[in-house]
Amino acid sequence: MIRCLAIDDEPLALQQLVAYINKVPFLELVAQCHSAVEAFKFLQNDTADAIFCDINMPDLNGMDFVKSLAVPPLVVFTTAYSEYAVEGFRVNAVDYLLKPFGLQEFQRAASRLKEMMELKGFRETKADSPDIAQTQRPAHIDRASAPDTIFLKTDYRIVKVSIPDIRYVEGMSEYLKVWIEDNPKPIITLLSMKKMEEHLPDYFMRIHRSYIINLTKIQEVNKNRVIMDDQTFLPIGELYKEAFQAYLNTKFLGKQ
Repeated sequence: MIRCLAIDDEPLALQQLVAYINKVPFLELVAQCHSAVEAFKFLQNDTADAIFCDINMPDLNGMDFVKSLAVPPLVVFTTAYSEYAVEGFRVNAVDYLLKPFGLQEFQRAASRLKEMMELKGFRETKADSPDIAQTQRPAHIDRASAPDTIFLKTDYRIVKVSIPDIRYVEGMSEYLKVWIEDNPKPIITLLSMKKMEEHLPDYFMRIHRSYIINLTKIQEVNKNRVIMDDQTFLPIGELYKEAFQAYLNTKFLGKQ
């Protein structure tokens, strides 16, 4: 079953969308939302494999909503405005339904959704198949021998993250931004800095109350900041300066 989220600010349009979802045997409606904001709140605590989403909505339109998700589900856009079609496919929408659409058009979109889910499932199964060595890892692992992957809950699903690819972690109130190598958008997850720090290996260090860095990704240290790349300059907090300097001393070659 494909878990579906229906989003439309028009009550009659949402009612029709729900009715069509219920007519397709392989679709399961998990929630219906009257706005993108409501849908975003739902995805913070639950999951969906796919969303049927109107584009032209108040406060936050469907296109911007999908773009805001770090790992968006499969998307079928619905709208009365044909000019959105090209932009819809630019965000990798599975299909685009122009209102008013009938059951036959909806079933066509649902079939494409099913094909994409099956292809996605095949790829993930192939990529995640454990080898013998992986299945025989010990149950308890300390920081010095930490595993090379972690799992983080973000938006609507749990994602697998390669620890060596993490550049740095940024704290923001109750949430964390986890910045990954070659990924322009961070993974946003509900987690404390302390909890994250406990599960990272020894080549990570906290340099500020709001930053944990991957020491192997440092490009330069300049006064009271760490330069990760040409656009990323992270401050070194007073409480963490001594420990960070001690680390640098162990790696420093030449006169100090």
